[in-house]
Amino acid sequence: MDDNQIICNTPDETFSAGEMLGRSLKGGDVVLLFGGLGAGKTLLTKGILHELGYDIDEVTSPSFTLVNLYKTPRCDVHHIDLWRLDGGQDIVTAIGLDEIIESDRGVTIIEWAERLGETDLGPRVIRVSIDGDGDQPRAITISKGRKS
Repeated sequence: MDDNQIICNTPDETFSAGEMLGRSLKGGDVVLLFGGLGAGKTLLTKGILHELGYDIDEVTSPSFTLVNLYKTPRCDVHHIDLWRLDGGQDIVTAIGLDEIIESDRGVTIIEWAERLGETDLGPRVIRVSIDGDGDQPRAITISKGRKS
């Protein structure tokens, strides 16, 4: 898949971009979210979960719990937030990421994926970079690749 870029001028458009991405997701996909604080990673995740049939009023950033599990009509979704963790292989071990990805037929969404370093997460990785903050438009770039 070539890189696809979407320009979102409002939070509603960012949510819609998540819905669009959610339409293409299948069990085993790993979605890596990159972007600064307040870029819209959780909002994009809410759009994905809405498309998968989940009540988005129940969706929160797992900044303190680290991992939230959502059971949607289409598949289970592990929503992971690495904001509070140091980087690299220690993260993979600390949250059992290998087990989640290997044994899960669901979708895994990881916020602050840059903290993973060069971890190989298998063939079903979708990288989503969100550029922009505050009231600026967001440039959302979606690409596929094995590493974080």
